[in-house]
Amino acid sequence: MLSIKPFRKFRRASVTPPGSKSITNRALVLAALRTGTTRLTGTLFSEDTRTMIECLRRLGFRVEADEAARTVEIAGLGGEIPASRAELFVANAGTAARFLTAMLVLKKGGEFFLDGSEAMRKRPMSGLLDALARLGCEFEFHGERGFFPFTMRTHGISAREITVDASASSQILSALMQIAPVAGMQNGTGLFDVFLKGETVSRPFVEMTARMIAQFGGGIEARGNAFTCGGAYGAGDFDYAIEPDATAASYFLILPFVHRESEICINGLDTNGLQGDAAFTLELSAPPHDLLSVSLGENGNIPRCRVTAGTATRGFDIDFNAISDTFLTLAAVAPLLDAGTPLTIRGIAHTRKQETDRVAAMATELAKILGDENVSQTEDSLTVFPISRAELRSRADAAPGGKIRIATYRDHRVAMSFGILGTFDLRGDGSPWIEIENPECCGKTFPDFFSVLEKIRA
Repeated sequence: MLSIKPFRKFRRASVTPPGSKSITNRALVLAALRTGTTRLTGTLFSEDTRTMIECLRRLGFRVEADEAARTVEIAGLGGEIPASRAELFVANAGTAARFLTAMLVLKKGGEFFLDGSEAMRKRPMSGLLDALARLGCEFEFHGERGFFPFTMRTHGISAREITVDASASSQILSALMQIAPVAGMQNGTGLFDVFLKGETVSRPFVEMTARMIAQFGGGIEARGNAFTCGGAYGAGDFDYAIEPDATAASYFLILPFVHRESEICINGLDTNGLQGDAAFTLELSAPPHDLLSVSLGENGNIPRCRVTAGTATRGFDIDFNAISDTFLTLAAVAPLLDAGTPLTIRGIAHTRKQETDRVAAMATELAKILGDENVSQTEDSLTVFPISRAELRSRADAAPGGKIRIATYRDHRVAMSFGILGTFDLRGDGSPWIEIENPECCGKTFPDFFSVLEKIRA
């Protein structure tokens, strides 16, 4: 249990977020698919990325990591997978689960057992597994069909194309896109097409994947819902810098709304970079929202994003489908909006199938703060009705020990989002009014989050 100490004199801070988890785990796979040694700098070391590194090692790849220097070196083998048999545990890492499963289908004569955490055993995999089965992979499920755990027997790829249903997760589409350049080499044509059936969620992550495939030397052409890959990945030694995590940055970027006279500078955050979640501040600074005021620049050659409070404090209606990982950041601070002005966040149905049911989790925890009658949800949305500061203080004072206890459901984003709300000095005397269960769950993507928050407070 961690009591969050409110900020009392916070005016200005500069933060450099850790490397992006999404970019790090994509880069680890793409480096393994290249030929030659790839050196990653600015690497994130967290539960998810360590899981990916360990799985690559179990598959026989040489992976050398220096956590202090935040570097990783991977010896890629041009699509060859050294091990013919392996047991892989993907924990609760969705990127590792989808990307590694797709990568294994490239192995001729392989047999691999994969499993994950209890939460991962419930996360969507069937769209990917069905596509891989059509490519000739055989699956033996040891529990519910279409979910972990399973054994897969692989025979390489001779097909020229595949159609996939990635409606549940964009990672399913990204997984197939990443192996497509190698699939084109295996089928003898040099080309491989991935067709998306219907639509997918979090579309900016698909764009991230396409851009990274090109950065690692793979040929890719995107035409709507069709992706044509031609040409193998690059060869030779290669250095690749990981961008700071835009989703992690969102927690600090919302601080000027919470603390009206403050400003925050995020080092390395490039709104024109790979990450769609970098649009979080742009969305909230645009009319009619105006919660934040943003100025973009550089410190030397390093992008720098400076944020202060915007002019508005009222609720609004907004679609967060494209940047859904950040919806929790906004939802958690909704109690500080003007009383009686509701906030509705839409386009988030797919987040019910992530680390936890995030819509339900946020509704449940916000109801502890605001009351059941002031929080509502639909399958695809969350609506929050802010109450007065006096009512908010009264509810906090009535909680055991004067602190509202936030359950995190072992979800790092729940913990970090409510951690930011807790920095608000509700009583005006610096006394904590929010406490976070299991703060260690932040180790999934941002192990030092609460230490960084404490440094800002101090």
